[in-house]
Amino acid sequence: MLPRRYIVVVSTFLLSFLLYVDRVCISTAKGQIVTDLGLSDAQFGWVLSAFAFGYALFQAPAGALADRLGARVLLASVVVLWSVFTGLTAASVGFISLLIIRFCFGAGEAGAFPGMARAVYSWIPTGERGLVKGINFSASRLGAAITMPLLPWMINGMGWKASFVLLMFIGFVWATVWYVWFRDEPSEKKNMPQKELEYILSNRQSSTSKETKPQPLPIGKILSNNNMWFMMGQYFASNFTFFFCLSWLFPYVRSTYNLSYTEAGFYTMIPLLGGALGNLVSGALVDAFYRSGKHAISRRLPAIIGFVLASLGLIMSVNQADVIGAVIWLSIAIFGADMTLSPSWSFCIDIGGSHAGKVSGTMNMAGNLGSAIVAIAFPYLFEWTGGSSAFFYVGAGLNLFAIIFWILSNPKGKIETAAA
Repeated sequence: MLPRRYIVVVSTFLLSFLLYVDRVCISTAKGQIVTDLGLSDAQFGWVLSAFAFGYALFQAPAGALADRLGARVLLASVVVLWSVFTGLTAASVGFISLLIIRFCFGAGEAGAFPGMARAVYSWIPTGERGLVKGINFSASRLGAAITMPLLPWMINGMGWKASFVLLMFIGFVWATVWYVWFRDEPSEKKNMPQKELEYILSNRQSSTSKETKPQPLPIGKILSNNNMWFMMGQYFASNFTFFFCLSWLFPYVRSTYNLSYTEAGFYTMIPLLGGALGNLVSGALVDAFYRSGKHAISRRLPAIIGFVLASLGLIMSVNQADVIGAVIWLSIAIFGADMTLSPSWSFCIDIGGSHAGKVSGTMNMAGNLGSAIVAIAFPYLFEWTGGSSAFFYVGAGLNLFAIIFWILSNPKGKIETAAA
């Protein structure tokens, strides 16, 4: 019989997959949306940015709720909430209404990864977390990759509004199944094999229960820890690179290389598949180094390698004569950027402990401010400089700074024991 913790991994894999399908669908629907609602590229950039700002601003509060309420209630609630706003996107009548709905959509999604981090803390032994986080993030990339060619086909057949409504109901299904099956503690799960329960409890950082709630962790104490600032800075750089893939890559390759919607969808799928592979490779490296006793290296080295590749890929993608060359280098960049995710979230679980949701949410907040800036930086830099090169050079520079943050970081510097 499949171990119960593997079912948790499959469930969060599907959640991450759905989250990115819902997130990236607006990019593939850009053509019809801007035509129907009369938007400019700059206005569409602000719409994408509104999502990222909503997502970023509610990360830490959502993480705190995950620690307080548990992953069962939190994840079921946020999936229902963001699914509602996915459906409401179809009711937009202009720029302002779309801006507000996408901000609320981002706020609704904010609790997803902090909630998953809390579930991983309770259910997954420490030595398995790197690969599990890699699997979860690879699912998000696969969801986005499949969306790139599939959504244009759906939109052509159903229209963009009906497609968004359909995605809303799929979210409702996941939320219902999760709430019925999952429990916050493996000890609360009926028919939990005793051998697996003992293995989980003896190989995670500490046991938690409803009787021993963790003490509150003020945001000031989190931000007084140097590790937190290093994680926020490097995650800003990682998201700056990756969010381009979700927001502007599809329209960028379509217009730059004169592609049809279908061709653009298939080409933009490739870097996302590279990201999925990067997550799996990095997750495996994190766990392999950790099991060999190299705890600090297991977090630092995969991330540093990833940022080197991300910087190189962005620089080499500039001024490629054909779409294949551009896509190959951008795939290397996204592969590298996504190598940073498993060590980043594993690091936050390490230093956050029972406050893993709030700590990882704080890091994700900073990262998604990077996403918000990308959404508006790309069209404005393009307009100011007359091309896309400046954007890619900025991204490459941020990735090099992120390497310094990882060199300075210390995964053993737990926030719970840091001085206030």
